[in-house]
Amino acid sequence: MDFSERTYRQLHRQDDLQHFQVMVQETDLDIGIRKERFSPELVKWIEDTICSCRKPLETYIQKDPGFQKALIPYEVPEDAPLIVKTMSEAGRLAGVGPMAAVAGAVAEWVGKAIAKRSRDVIVENGGDIFMKTTRIRKVGIFAGDSPLSNRIALEIHPEQTPLGICTSSGKVGPSLSFGKADAVVILSTSAALADAVATACGNLIQSERDLEKTVEFASQIPGIKGCLAIKNDQLAAWGTIKLVPMNV
Repeated sequence: MDFSERTYRQLHRQDDLQHFQVMVQETDLDIGIRKERFSPELVKWIEDTICSCRKPLETYIQKDPGFQKALIPYEVPEDAPLIVKTMSEAGRLAGVGPMAAVAGAVAEWVGKAIAKRSRDVIVENGGDIFMKTTRIRKVGIFAGDSPLSNRIALEIHPEQTPLGICTSSGKVGPSLSFGKADAVVILSTSAALADAVATACGNLIQSERDLEKTVEFASQIPGIKGCLAIKNDQLAAWGTIKLVPMNV
């Protein structure tokens, strides 16, 4: 899973931010912050933050391996770690297993921590994004072989953030999908929820005929702000979605 060395990462990078990569085991984050906030010490602190995010999740999975394997909503005890409960609740609302929310949950955990040190922050984790911004930004849409891929973008305004922008595809990437969507993009103030709902929506799409029912499904879930679904040369959208050309 390199996606041509993850070239899709160029679609959310911003000229005014310093972008860099931080990896801890399977976690591979592309992070953008204000240039004046960047330092080697910050990178080390982010590595430690990722570890502090991963550790309670890994420890919980060792005790309850069913959590990691579940493909349907999975209940966890009240004393479970916060990230575990967040993923479980996201999966419950979306109707999928809790691990469908893991990339968004990690991006949000790390992003919120960094936001205390940089007023502008973008954390991307396998196509799932947490964003906090003080200016209008454009996030390109990678949709595999669709003619719309790399041609359209979401315009995100500061008042919409902090925001999760999460993408699922039945054709691109390692994540499990039972559908054939070129891309489903979900917006929510919870990146974990956006991630889980993107997976659920992606599962619904087999052909262009499924686009409308998919965005209708997303619109019924509390906490979802917008949905964009793409199959071949067709798309459907609902909610707080502003599409603009990518290269303008």
